[in-house]
Amino acid sequence: MMLRYALRTIRHRKAGFLGAFLALMCAAALVTACGTLLETGLRGRIATERYAATPLLVSADQNVHRTTVKHKGNGRTKVKHKAKPVAERAWLPAATADRIRTLPGVRTVVPELTFLAQPLGLPGEGGDGGAPSYGHAWTSAPLTPFALTAGKAPASADDVVIDRALAERAGLTTGDPITVQSTRAPHTYRVSGIAAPQGRGGLRQQTALFFSNAEATRLADRAGQVTVLGVLPTPGTDIGRLKQQVTAALKGTTAQVTTGDGRGPVEFLDAAGARVKLVSMGGAMGGTSLLVAVLVVVGTFALSVQQRHRELALLRTIAATSRQVRRLLGREALVVGAIAGVLGALAGLPLAGWLHNRFTAMGVVPQTLEPTAGILPACAAVAVTLLGAWAAARISGRRIAGLRPAEAMAESAVERGRPARGRVLAGLFLLAGGGVLVGVLSVLRTEAASTPVTFLAVVVSATAGALLGPLLVRAAAFLAAGVLRRTGPMSALATANIRGNSTRMASVVTPLTLLIGMTCTVLFLQPTISEAARTQAREGVRATWVLGAQGPGVPAAATEAVRATPGVTAATEVVRTTVRVGLEKYTAQGVTGAGLTRTWDPGVTSGSLAAFAANERSAAISELAADRLGLRPGGELVLHLGDGTPATLTVAAVYRSGLGFGDLTLPHDLVARHMDNPLAATVLVAGAASGHSLSAAVSEYPGVTVVAPAVADRLQADREQQNAEVNLLAMGLVLAFTAIAVVNTLAMSVSERFREFALLRLAGATRRQVLRMLRTETLSVLILATALGTGIALAVLTAFSIGMTGSAAPGLLPLVYGSVVGAAALLALAATALPGRLALRARPVEVATSQ
Repeated sequence: MMLRYALRTIRHRKAGFLGAFLALMCAAALVTACGTLLETGLRGRIATERYAATPLLVSADQNVHRTTVKHKGNGRTKVKHKAKPVAERAWLPAATADRIRTLPGVRTVVPELTFLAQPLGLPGEGGDGGAPSYGHAWTSAPLTPFALTAGKAPASADDVVIDRALAERAGLTTGDPITVQSTRAPHTYRVSGIAAPQGRGGLRQQTALFFSNAEATRLADRAGQVTVLGVLPTPGTDIGRLKQQVTAALKGTTAQVTTGDGRGPVEFLDAAGARVKLVSMGGAMGGTSLLVAVLVVVGTFALSVQQRHRELALLRTIAATSRQVRRLLGREALVVGAIAGVLGALAGLPLAGWLHNRFTAMGVVPQTLEPTAGILPACAAVAVTLLGAWAAARISGRRIAGLRPAEAMAESAVERGRPARGRVLAGLFLLAGGGVLVGVLSVLRTEAASTPVTFLAVVVSATAGALLGPLLVRAAAFLAAGVLRRTGPMSALATANIRGNSTRMASVVTPLTLLIGMTCTVLFLQPTISEAARTQAREGVRATWVLGAQGPGVPAAATEAVRATPGVTAATEVVRTTVRVGLEKYTAQGVTGAGLTRTWDPGVTSGSLAAFAANERSAAISELAADRLGLRPGGELVLHLGDGTPATLTVAAVYRSGLGFGDLTLPHDLVARHMDNPLAATVLVAGAASGHSLSAAVSEYPGVTVVAPAVADRLQADREQQNAEVNLLAMGLVLAFTAIAVVNTLAMSVSERFREFALLRLAGATRRQVLRMLRTETLSVLILATALGTGIALAVLTAFSIGMTGSAAPGLLPLVYGSVVGAAALLALAATALPGRLALRARPVEVATSQ
């Protein structure tokens, strides 16, 4: 019975349910898109290329492990094991091959070397957005397999075989010279041959260059180690059984054995790391969007139920029970939610594909990580939409369903004088919760811990504002009454409308507040950290010149040429990576010690840089890292370097500028030996040498440039802006959904007032006066929402700044803030003016008598 009545109600009140339908559909699309990204991170396939013809690979363990044993009562113990990936490629002892060569079913074991090898000065090569280029030994060509299509295999140290795709892009043939930047100084080789994968179109995600065995070993610079071992079986061998045999033979080592799709993550480490990033990003976006969706949908249903207050009150007077009214609202919500959920889930799938493509274009997600489009995110979105719609309808209709019939009719004629006590108490509780989150945020010192709390604090505070909205609207109307009363009768009427319909106005304030607060937080979060980091870097760099590179980095030979230039007193090479202390990740830089104090001053608070520079087994750490690890000068720092190699260093200094220079500063040679790219990211140069003389010194090194520290700072700011664009895109869907909710709610609010506008017209008001009243109401609500949204964002950003930088000065950009408020004002005015003009087109008499 109630379902049939609910269907009839929806059919006859399609316009009234349109707003809730749009909100639910957008929410379903958002949840589907975020869920698809999350599923791609969890189950996305990483296809192999270089190891296509190698069914079994042996590689080093890419994780740092920690096992803890917890003793319980009665002699029982609980063993807990955790693992975290390292930043660089972990290498395998070459002697591991001796354990598996003689196993039954093994035809041959092929050692593989993979190292940096970037062609320079060729068309389509060397750009930041191009496919990475790697060098290998020619003996590992069977792993793909590669076969020569022209020329011959590399026989000398000056020979190189290039893949056919590179040859076609660059127009190279056998005998042509090619300059390659590898782990050493750039070197010009002769193209001795061109090779292509057999039976395949070519490499899509990388460029391959093959050197002689001796030259590859020299360039890889990993004596006694290999990247992987490819195991080629004899014909007819069962790969599953062979994997068991190899695993048994390697028992007691840290080597990993992979087959099938497991080979992809071994080949493409960046894709494996992107999985973790996608899981984190998808979870953060999905969680935030879900909270925003719940808040928006509840507000939309509350406005919809309020518009039907008189209808529901009439149902109560003709003997409909409270349970029947609740069941009616619930069934209406389920019907609307089911349709909106299915359509939104279908729309979310292409939206997820577009997001994946954008992240790939930005370099956040490598092309080797294939998107996964399963049915689970869509099903979850439909389920969440149904549950959210049902819960929102039940919450919104709880009061009207619980009133006595006479009270319901009375409230349908005149809005309740004050909000319900439960609503006020819940609002105060959430306001206190938002305050607690802001307080917690001020003591969090890492971005990974702060970011989720930041957005949660915004949503919780905005929810508190939504619940306390009627009181805030009335207070704002009271404060504005004196000003608006002097601007004319329609402004006074607008003030009376705001005060008399505070619940309806509060439902409009909520999405506007959320839009302004969330947008300001997203836009100013990264600048808060970046500005503090760049300020510390500017103050700490004493160099007069900085060497940078447009390619992979600055080779050591270029730095030596600069050191030999007259007038140069110090040249500090800087490489950057991340390391693990325990299982925690820390940013680290490696610096050369000679003349370090002439080029760098991180604000040492204890210990000395001189002691750090004099000891190759020492470290300097930031105050934040020192507090977290409980270390002081003289203490032992136990860590795993970028490739997982353990190291124990002595803390020589503690410095203040951790944001600008990273958590840990380690000896350059120690860090570079355990990085995939050992070339310096920058070189700090001190002395009286001119820029012209330095440029002349590095002229034979392609891509190496000499710039002033201020120029280097601007380039760093540009790179950070690219990172900010990634974060903005990640949260852009949530902001777009919130903007749609603003338009939706404002349009719904105006659409129920057709009769009110008609009565004003019949009383003598002109169309212009009615529109002016509507515009005044909108601006008043906008001012309140701007104040609330700005206040929430400012409180959250200030707490974030205190925790991350130690300063209560978030990175605010006045022009950007003005644009945010201007965009919100434009949305609000357009969303009220268009339906307002539509309402005023009809003849007042017809509208007044028909409703």
